[in-house]
Amino acid sequence: MERTPGSRITLIIAVLWLSTLCSAYALSGPLERPAVPSPVASTSVLLAVTKAGERLVAAGERGIILLSDDDGSTWRQAKVPVSVTLTAVTFATPGKGWAVGHFGVVLHSEDGGETWVKQLDGVQAAQLVLEKAQARAQHGDAPSGETERLLADAQLLIDDGPDKPFLDLYFENEQSGFIVGAYNLIFRTDDAGRTWEPWLHRVDNPMGLHLYGIRSGDGHLFLAGEQGLFLRADKDTGAFEALPTPYPGSYFGILTAPGGEVLIFGLRGNAYWSGDLGESWQVVETGVPVSITAGNVLADGTMVLVTQSGTVLTSRDQGRTFSPLPIKEASPFADLTQAADGSIVMVGMRGITRAQNPQTALLEERP
Repeated sequence: MERTPGSRITLIIAVLWLSTLCSAYALSGPLERPAVPSPVASTSVLLAVTKAGERLVAAGERGIILLSDDDGSTWRQAKVPVSVTLTAVTFATPGKGWAVGHFGVVLHSEDGGETWVKQLDGVQAAQLVLEKAQARAQHGDAPSGETERLLADAQLLIDDGPDKPFLDLYFENEQSGFIVGAYNLIFRTDDAGRTWEPWLHRVDNPMGLHLYGIRSGDGHLFLAGEQGLFLRADKDTGAFEALPTPYPGSYFGILTAPGGEVLIFGLRGNAYWSGDLGESWQVVETGVPVSITAGNVLADGTMVLVTQSGTVLTSRDQGRTFSPLPIKEASPFADLTQAADGSIVMVGMRGITRAQNPQTALLEERP
């Protein structure tokens, strides 16, 4: 079929328009580029999963957030305004939740994860840190040496740009919570994320070590990070005070149980249990030589840990001892939660794994 001159011009215009659109999409950064819908999103790299009421919400690479309303059997993709890797997600109520990730991004949802808005990014976070350091210097709230260090660190954040990730978060209710991340980044909100206050100066972490996990237990708030870093918040001042631990490597997470029991875990299968809020520690023999990446506490009190090799460990004595559970096809796991029907839903490098019976054998079911 012969094309007329008019149709050829129309085609050229269409090609040029498409080329311009693709170029603009390629040049726009992941903070401005929405997550792209994908029919294989549930098999993408996912790093976090949690509950929003009875709904499950998972998050991971390229800004992917997935929702399940049938205990993890099927999933659909939510609308997300960024395409950065998301590292953690939590919901304070069935409707109100937050997700954090790379480029210093903080997302918020008020509809159970259906839609999300950006509340903070690395550029804004760095500016807040600088303004806080300048205000403390102006009012003389810190010793001169500390003030100079805080100002220098804040300026480095500005100069580096939004390359620092947030790695975990904790909300005590729908208004108040913390976000933590690389290089001692920690912010608090008391208005559901409309504003964020830097808390770097309230953390006993002069080397600026990464903060990997934050959890509460027995009325206390705990932080875990790299190079054996473990901190407990003072109930009166709110400042995080460092407590010694037996291991000099990184801790990736914290689990707590009633009565002041705390479990920290991390690199090379290392885990330690404390019965006195972190004042003293006992080694936990996990039997695994690889990193323990995440943990959670089930409805019946069972503690579950997962590793980067796909091992699943459970404890029924508040974290003092663990035993492995078999799984049909192990894969690197990054997080887990318990669905409303009691099944365990794990996410990781191969997407989503659902285990129906965590008390006996884990039979893998790929959505």
